[in-house]
Amino acid sequence: MLKGLKIGLGFGLASAVITTLGLMLGLAASTGSKLVVIAGILTIAIADSFSDALGVHIAKESEGNLSPREVWQATFFTFLFKALFALSFLIPVILLPINLALYASLVWGAIILVLQSYKLARDNGTKAREVIFEHFTIAVLVMVLTYFAGRFISGLNLV
Repeated sequence: MLKGLKIGLGFGLASAVITTLGLMLGLAASTGSKLVVIAGILTIAIADSFSDALGVHIAKESEGNLSPREVWQATFFTFLFKALFALSFLIPVILLPINLALYASLVWGAIILVLQSYKLARDNGTKAREVIFEHFTIAVLVMVLTYFAGRFISGLNLV
């Protein structure tokens, strides 16, 4: 697999799942609005995908161990995978009531993270269970923190 593709896929998938689910849970917990959650997903797919792609670009340039072509491939694939997988969370939100959409999105995100973690462990010759647990723990922490941040914000009655 191309180095740039591997970097972009790995970073883009993990970032799309964790960032999008975290944002969805926080926004839903604070507003309960399907429209706000859709706007959040679109914002992640556009702004955060470009931001992450630029971050990967600068990080890989500063490491100095990739060719300029590989750096640009990593940049492009980070944007592509982050945007596509973030947008994939729109499907349940559009088709289902917001509470059901959140559950469906959590399952979809878990599937992506487990499959990505399993492949990473297999490629690196490490124990899949440990890698899956590590990645899943971080994702769950983000989900819990953003959910409670949203609940806290909803209790402030700022509007």
